Amino acid sequence: MTGFNNKLSPASSPPGTANLPSGLFRKVFLVLFVGISVWGYQAIQPPPNKLPGSPGGPPITGPRIKLRDGRHLAYKERGVSKDAAKYKIIYLHPFGSSRHDPVVDNKLSQELIEELSIYIVNFDRPGHGESDPHPSRTLKSLTLDIEELADQLGLGSKFYIIGYSMGGKLTWSCLKYIPHRLAGVSLLTPAINYWWPGFPSNLSVEAYNQMLTQDQWAFRVIHYIPWLALWWSNQKWFPSSSIVANDPVLSHQDKQIALNIDYSNLGYARQQGENESIFREAAIAYANWEFDPMDMENPFPNDEARVHLWQGDEDGVIPVILQRYIVHRLPWIHYHELSGSGHLFPFLDGLFDKIVRVMLIRE
Repeated sequence: MTGFNNKLSPASSPPGTANLPSGLFRKVFLVLFVGISVWGYQAIQPPPNKLPGSPGGPPITGPRIKLRDGRHLAYKERGVSKDAAKYKIIYLHPFGSSRHDPVVDNKLSQELIEELSIYIVNFDRPGHGESDPHPSRTLKSLTLDIEELADQLGLGSKFYIIGYSMGGKLTWSCLKYIPHRLAGVSLLTPAINYWWPGFPSNLSVEAYNQMLTQDQWAFRVIHYIPWLALWWSNQKWFPSSSIVANDPVLSHQDKQIALNIDYSNLGYARQQGENESIFREAAIAYANWEFDPMDMENPFPNDEARVHLWQGDEDGVIPVILQRYIVHRLPWIHYHELSGSGHLFPFLDGLFDKIVRVMLIRE
């Protein structure tokens, strides 16, 4: 046919570039590429951190200790005085919470405190509430913060640890790095890292696939590209983490419990910015750990202290099948599985008192 040949006609070029010299086209492309790259870089940068006590930052409203590196940890005490206490406990709050965690504030009864002479302290982890941020924090550095808090508060050579949910990651770390300081330990539905090498791949995949699809993607981002986590949480193209949005999968029992929980202090926990309080926390929990809990030897071979793990069998946040495998691998853990319970079981009336009593009083 006439009017056609095998050469590309100008109409084959990208729109608007047909008459541009090749050198100029390359420059235009480079400018566009740089512009898009700068926009993308700016989009994933977290806003400036709001340092507690600084101009524009959250005010200091409670006691704090100054750590050896100059940072401050805010804390909150409850119970009898340290000097009069028979049992001294450090509580490690869950994800998105703080020293004002409602479990300690509302579910540890004054009757048990007085009966057993209990002192308990809860603290804001770095970047939460009124504790200074620590961008390079690790599991070990966080554990050393706990030890220094205990020393500065004068809790003695040994103390008890209770870690709830995300606080469980630090409980494992305390068992690894400072077992000589522990008089007893309770893990309450502790957070699990799906990438711990000790899990059989088929089991971790099965548990992973039980999550909502949006949470599966959020965990992938946190594990593989943690610097993108804040952007992923704020983008509108795909659903982000249900846990970050405070809308996790809840059991029937959890839904009833949630109706009566005081959530008024959730904003306090994140007041320095979500990057510090939420995403650095998650990045540590779901990174490649410095150790695998399932490789741990019994830190108390002479039964000088005991480790308890409590788990609901209908937990929609932490899969029960993985906790069962952990205690199978670590038979020195005293396992308590709660039938019909979900992630919020510490809020059940009377149960937190029971958890504390079991940890403190051997029967």
